Amino acid sequence: MQDEGVGVQAVWALEKGWELPPELEVVDGGTAGLDLLPYIERRDRVLFVDAVNFKKEPGYIGVLEDQEIPALFATKDSLHHLGLLDVLAAAQLLEVAPREVCLIGVQPQSLETGLELSPLLQGRLELLLERIIAKLREWGLILAPRHP
Repeated sequence: MQDEGVGVQAVWALEKGWELPPELEVVDGGTAGLDLLPYIERRDRVLFVDAVNFKKEPGYIGVLEDQEIPALFATKDSLHHLGLLDVLAAAQLLEVAPREVCLIGVQPQSLETGLELSPLLQGRLELLLERIIAKLREWGLILAPRHP
């Protein structure tokens, strides 16, 4: 559904344009829900990138950390994010939750059927990557741009 694919598009752009350190594991979680648990359990830090209904203008980019994540989704207005809440809750219940969790989200414009992002979100992809890279660098990871 067009802008629901913003996380996947961001992952592809990150892998294509940046040299990633070996300690960084990049996973396209899609709609995996609880199947993501093995990827996040016992990690120091986990960064999610996804379309999020912040109830803001389309293209808005927000950053949520730790307990801010379940607080935003308390209304459960998206089946897509129930999987994220479930996996985080399961990790806490099993005492394997990451020490830090961050969600960088983008307010979608279009949820119509399609594989391409809306032109608005396509235009915001570079800023989204900047936010992702800034967070990873804040966590001490070294990323360098690939040279063509």
